[in-house]
Amino acid sequence: MTGPLPAPGLTGLFFGTVPPGVYRLPPTDTAARVMSLAAEADWRASTLRLGGVTDKAAFLDRCATDLDFPEWFGRNWDALADCLTDLSWWREEGKARGYLLLTEGWTDFRKAAPHDARTAEEILGDAVGHWADGESPLAVLLG
Repeated sequence: MTGPLPAPGLTGLFFGTVPPGVYRLPPTDTAARVMSLAAEADWRASTLRLGGVTDKAAFLDRCATDLDFPEWFGRNWDALADCLTDLSWWREEGKARGYLLLTEGWTDFRKAAPHDARTAEEILGDAVGHWADGESPLAVLLG
């Protein structure tokens, strides 16, 4: 389901030679570098910090806070899918070339709550697929 980011890596992702997807963040890349490259490529990027998150409720709470989801976010899997397939809450003035969701602490979350992590990963993958053919794709890096 989730694989490594293919060559040429982040640059390829941001400039369209690597298709949008749900990828593992290369261990040599840092969140700061990813965010900097995303900004340079005119991608909107947000970080989902999963440190200490060990279950579905905490994951959804963290999504609501870190991603600044709209008030209508119902803190359930369906509402997560809705937010990720309607990015109006994330759009700002002007057009972005793409959207990037970077997670930090994914491995620990997956170890603590494997079933919840699989469900979240499926929803992330579906959202990426939803935006794949649009002008502004969505990509996810699991770090």
